[in-house]
This record gives sequence, C-alpha cells and structure tokens, in this order.
Amino acid sequence: MNKIYPSAEAALEGIIHDGQLLAVGGFGLCGIPEALIDALQATGKKDFTVVSNNAGVDGFGLGKLLATRQIKKMISSYVGENKEFERQYLSGELELEFTPQGTLAERLRAGGAGIPAFFTRTGVGTVVAENKPTQEFDGKTYVMERGIVPEVSLVKAHMADTSGNLRFRRTARNFNPNVAMAGKITVVEVEKIVDKGAMDPDDVHLPGIFVHRIVLNATPEKRIEQRTTRKA
Repeated sequence: MNKIYPSAEAALEGIIHDGQLLAVGGFGLCGIPEALIDALQATGKKDFTVVSNNAGVDGFGLGKLLATRQIKKMISSYVGENKEFERQYLSGELELEFTPQGTLAERLRAGGAGIPAFFTRTGVGTVVAENKPTQEFDGKTYVMERGIVPEVSLVKAHMADTSGNLRFRRTARNFNPNVAMAGKITVVEVEKIVDKGAMDPDDVHLPGIFVHRIVLNATPEKRIEQRTTRKA
C-alpha cells in the first residue's frame, strides 16, 4: 500500500466533504499541519465540526478556515488567540464546545483505543458537566465523557517512513499522536520521509497502522503566536 502522496491537495482528494467531523493536531501554532490546512481551505468544503486544542490565530492555521466561514463548530480547550473566532462566537455565528484540555486529549485517545466513553472528575459541578451523565465512584462524583472518532484527522509529524511509522518533535507531540489514533482516515504532513526500516524502533512514537496518507512539507513556516523580543 502506497501511503505517500505528491501534494497536500492530492492527499485530501476524495475524503473531504461538507459537514464532516475533523480533528486537527497541534498545540498553539506548534505542530499544526500547515500545508494540509491550506489544502483543506482550498477544497471549498464547509460546515465542518473541528476538534482541535486551539483555533489558530487570525490569518494562520485554523484561523484561515474561520475567515472563509468553513467551520460551523469548534470543540476546543483554548481559543484565546483569535479575534475572528471571538467575533463569530459572540455573534452566534460559530458553535463552541469547550472541553478541558486533559479531557479533550483523553476523548481523542479513547476514540483511537475503541473506548466509547469514560468517567472523569474534571468539570463536575460546572457548565462542562451540563446534560452529561454522572456517577458515584468511591464516594465521589464523576462525569461521563464520550470518545471522539473524527471522520478525517490531519496531523503533523517530524518524520515518517514509507510504512507510516511516525516520530514527533518536542511540543508537536502534544495532541498529534492522539489525533492520529482517533481518525477513521488519518493524513499526516511530515518534514522528512525515510525508507522502511530506517527508523530505530525505539524512535517510533506512533506505528504506521494508524496512518493512511502521508505528504511531505519540508519547509513549514512554523509561525510563533506571540513573538517577544528584547534589546541586547
């Protein structure tokens, strides 16, 4: 099975449709699949529900899809860097499901592991738990959270071999592995592709069984959310 595609556009061909549940990796702007997000925007498809830790910034990352009104709903834990997100949400144009950061990571991990739901104490007694089942364990109340299984997951890794085994780099390892595991179809953008067997098994962070399509983006922009400098 050939998992390597010549471009981000080719990697998304035939799998993106209106109204899909998508998951996008990244932590802030670190480890976001920049080329795949651009290709997703270029499809012109819309009404997406997007699961992502954050919503990018104005004009970059998922902020591009917000600007073109292709996202109907966000399932996120942090959205504080995007003015357009704020405007759309406050005006009622964008739906939002706030999820605590650890809970969001576990919902994705559970989806990838075939676990339909789990119980956590996080959010009990707050709006996070509204309309969700609760249960007592050892005298404490827990709220039930559902696993997430996106129709398509878009992921960024540093390196892949031709079988799809992945290695992530530093902060980009936050969320990306869980997003990759959860997707029914997982598309991965990488900076380097090596031959099968070239990666030491101890360096593999996620096995290729979770990966369906790979595209090379050797020179991503890697923009910084808030650049702070000082004079020497």
